[in-house]
Amino acid sequence: MSTELPLYDTPDFFTAYQRMRADGDGLNEELEQPALRALLPQVTGLDVLDLGCGDGGQAEWLASAGARSVLGVDPSTRMLALARGRAHPCLRYLQATAEELTLPQASLDLVVSSLALHYVPDLPALLARIAQWLRPGGHLVYSVEHPVCTAQQPMNGWLERPEGKVWPVTAYGDESARTQRWFDTDVTKYHYKLSTHVGALCSAGLILRALDEPQPGPDALVRRPDLAAHLIRPPLLLVAARKPCSP
Repeated sequence: MSTELPLYDTPDFFTAYQRMRADGDGLNEELEQPALRALLPQVTGLDVLDLGCGDGGQAEWLASAGARSVLGVDPSTRMLALARGRAHPCLRYLQATAEELTLPQASLDLVVSSLALHYVPDLPALLARIAQWLRPGGHLVYSVEHPVCTAQQPMNGWLERPEGKVWPVTAYGDESARTQRWFDTDVTKYHYKLSTHVGALCSAGLILRALDEPQPGPDALVRRPDLAAHLIRPPLLLVAARKPCSP
């Protein structure tokens, strides 16, 4: 395992991130989680991997929804300490990065990842490994920051123009690391084109089931008027794929 401190183990970053989640100021509750769950298959009786499980909230939900087993994997000691406070007989956790994780072939029915794969430096290689972990007919569902958001280098965000806010899309074709200042911390993410997401799935032998680019609806805007900026461009990309039932 890398000796570098995982991002979410940095004390100030961890505290600020937990405050954001507790206050409901992120995109998880209003956009990402509803969209992701809408793409999931029926989880009853499935063996599931939650890759980048964070504090275990999603893993606990999968277990409570009837999964036969749920393995939550995350590199952060602090996040896993929170996750292990969520007890369920079919739920267990493992500390590892996505890059170093090894699992038996054809051992899973579902792999889920919530806003974690944009931290992976070689997404196509990981998707190929996930395809090997899935049983025939198994599913992969994941969310990442949208490629129009990660394209900027550095990821500086909105620009103010006389006509209002605009989101610049620059260096879209340069698939490489990006830097972003988030909670007073320099964060590294990786930019991949939409075509790379789809092409990597196909190369891994998976079948694309759905793409989603959720944006706030009227009810969400009533609860969170600040989300209106995300009507200008989609903040998230969600992908659902399936392994063929036979070669």
